[in-house]
Amino acid sequence: MAGRSGRTVRDLRRANRTAVLQRLYFDGPLSRFELGPATGLSSGSVSNVVADLVADGLVEEAGSVDSDGGRPRTLLRVSPASGHMIGVDVGETRVRVELFDLTLTELARAERPLAQQRYDVDVIVGHIRDGVAEVLAATGLPPERLLGAGIGVPGIVEHTADRGAVVHGQTIGWDAVPLEALLRAGSPLPDSVPYLIDNGAKTLGQAEMWFGAGRGARNAVVVLFGSGVGASLVTPDVEQGRAVEWGHLTVRVRGRRCRCGALGCLEAYAGAESLLARWREEGGRVPEGTDEEGALTAMLAAAHPAGGEAADPVALAVLEETAEYLGAGLSDLINLFQPERILIGGWAGLQLGTRFLPAVRRHAVSYALRHPARKVTVDLGRLGPDAVTVGAAILPLADFFARGGRRPEPAPEDPVPAWRTALEERAPH
Repeated sequence: MAGRSGRTVRDLRRANRTAVLQRLYFDGPLSRFELGPATGLSSGSVSNVVADLVADGLVEEAGSVDSDGGRPRTLLRVSPASGHMIGVDVGETRVRVELFDLTLTELARAERPLAQQRYDVDVIVGHIRDGVAEVLAATGLPPERLLGAGIGVPGIVEHTADRGAVVHGQTIGWDAVPLEALLRAGSPLPDSVPYLIDNGAKTLGQAEMWFGAGRGARNAVVVLFGSGVGASLVTPDVEQGRAVEWGHLTVRVRGRRCRCGALGCLEAYAGAESLLARWREEGGRVPEGTDEEGALTAMLAAAHPAGGEAADPVALAVLEETAEYLGAGLSDLINLFQPERILIGGWAGLQLGTRFLPAVRRHAVSYALRHPARKVTVDLGRLGPDAVTVGAAILPLADFFARGGRRPEPAPEDPVPAWRTALEERAPH
């Protein structure tokens, strides 16, 4: 039965379970007494919800603490073994697959390096399937125990009714690739376990906001700096984040050709691929037979040699120019969205690291409007190279929370009678 707000008793139960689960997940262990003010629920509602979650195996006791003059209070926490998720990062140098328990502790991982034809769709689909099968076999976890497999990919992800998640990755040659349908065909996972696919910058942003340098911020931009660049915007209106194709803003009219085909994109100047190309064009000694990560390591070593050797002036000049382009690009984000924080992640951003960051900050502030520039901080992300896979695993976890900690129920073959639905919704909490 729906009330004036349109919410049914079932909706309220689900919302109460979600509130308790999330507070225990992010702030636990907590006692029942602490859960009341933390969730805004009455003590009776907290007791009922906790009993429900304990019975479902989602919540367990975690010791006790003394109370003021009364009996010790039992602490509660989310049970790590009560659910498992897979996170997949379709990156620029490898496909990484990780299996996590409910508290996002890594249990197993598999990696597949990407060669020259790295974004061949059949190759990527095969790597994901094989990686999923490998991490499940390594732990002996039955596939049906998974809450889902989250996948972070380059490009724009469109969620369609007939083909599921479709990826438009212009820079990698993917034109409306029905990735979800391709993965489902011959999948090692049963139909009851969903594939949840989204932009890699968005999954990175979600991870940093939940567990990294973004915690506590209401407005933030998380930048993925790898072979190319992308960003995720998180605001109170878009709490799950929104991917923005920031790397394809025009920063120079009739400039360098970007890998998307356009001229003068930020990515043509600020991504690792273009950074290394410019070093090579200026006569830099890029190591042969190495991948982008190894080449960038060599470039950094040339620009900032150890042992008092002379720096490579070409490598140093290209890095300084890249810092200015990246800072100018960040100034656009500052002016447009006025975030509290900008966080830089991705393998190239982390590799360039603290040596690169002061110059980027300086240029971002010099190009931005003064008022929003005074309020923003620019820092590195804290979650390291696994941030995209962690964020991808958050996709099924967030879905699990939204359903109050219940797994999806298979659609009934016949419609449920209206009288049964009405009785279920009127049943006491």
